[in-house]
Formats: sequence, C-alpha cells, structure tokens
Amino acid sequence: MTIERRAKLRPVRVEERSGGGRTLSGYAAVFYDPSNPDTEYEMWEGCCERVSPGAFNRAIAEMQDVQCCFNHDSDSLMGRTASRTCRLSVDNVGLKYETDLPTVTDPANLVELIHRGDIAGSSFSFIARSVTWSVDQDGCEVRTLNDVDLVDVGPVTNPAYKATTTAARSAHATVEQERREWQRKRDQDEVDVVKSQMTLDN
Repeated sequence: MTIERRAKLRPVRVEERSGGGRTLSGYAAVFYDPSNPDTEYEMWEGCCERVSPGAFNRAIAEMQDVQCCFNHDSDSLMGRTASRTCRLSVDNVGLKYETDLPTVTDPANLVELIHRGDIAGSSFSFIARSVTWSVDQDGCEVRTLNDVDLVDVGPVTNPAYKATTTAARSAHATVEQERREWQRKRDQDEVDVVKSQMTLDN
C-alpha cells in the first residue's frame, strides 16, 4: 500500500470562536469540475488525475482515524477525527476539514502565517482503493480516484506536489504500474476486437 499526497491552492481560514479557542478550516481536496481546470492535478505531461464526488464517502462513513497535520508531519499534529478535534465533511466542492486548534500553541506559528497569507493551501494523504483510467477528448490520460482511504489532511507550505521526496517517488512508481496494467488491458481488448472481426469475416 502506497500513501499518496496531493495539494491544491485553496483558502485556509482560522476563525475565533465566541467561547474561546480557534478553528482551522479548509478544503483538503476538490472534486473534478469540467469548467475549472484547477480541479484536476497534472501528474506529468499528458496525464492528469481527477477526484470523483464519491471518493471519500466510505472513509467518512467508516469514521477512519484521520490526522490533521501541518505539512503532513505527525509531529505537527493539530487534531484528529478519532478524538473529534478534527471533523471531515463532503459538499459539492470537495473534502472539507475543520480542526479545533490547540489553545496553548500551534505548529510553526501557523495561525500568524495563515493570517499573513504565507500559507494558503491544503493537502491530503491517501491510499487509493479504486481508480479508473481513461483518455479524455483531448487525448490526455486520466486517472480518476473513485475510492480512497484517508491518512491525513491539513495546511501545507507549498500547495504544489513535489516529486522529489521518497514518498513521492514511491507513489509515482505505483501509479505508473497502474497505468501500464491499464494500457496492457486496453491493447489486449483491441486485439480481441480485431480477432473477433476477422472470425466474422471468415
């Protein structure tokens, strides 16, 4: 099982609660919208990834223990769903998270950095359980996430996926293997169609 990470530039907000305390919220992932190219992730040239609206339903229904961390770092833990200090929900935009920030301190002065606009993106880590590969009308290969296990959500310093880390390289290899298997099956299906047509012609 390979953990993958994706990030997007989406507003992160901190709200002061009337009874004291602060709540951090943002969208960890957005669903694909054909009218908005920013809702798909370019994996490499000629290949993109999209998130289907049902991708997080099972994970939320199963109440998976998902951490809210800064930069995917468990040492910068801010909350988690198991203790209900982090709450996940899905709307027509995507996967939203809301976390009750610790009252004593916050990782790397996170609140101030968000208020200053230094941090403006969120990300999520996941394990893909069901994906679909296809080719769109522009000839781009598309990997669609249909069902995932969630690992963590939260704000990130760089809301762009960096393919230089060990985890990223591992995830890339996994996706490439998926892609090769899909291409092999597609090629075999084409051969079967040709054979079937030749049999009919004879």
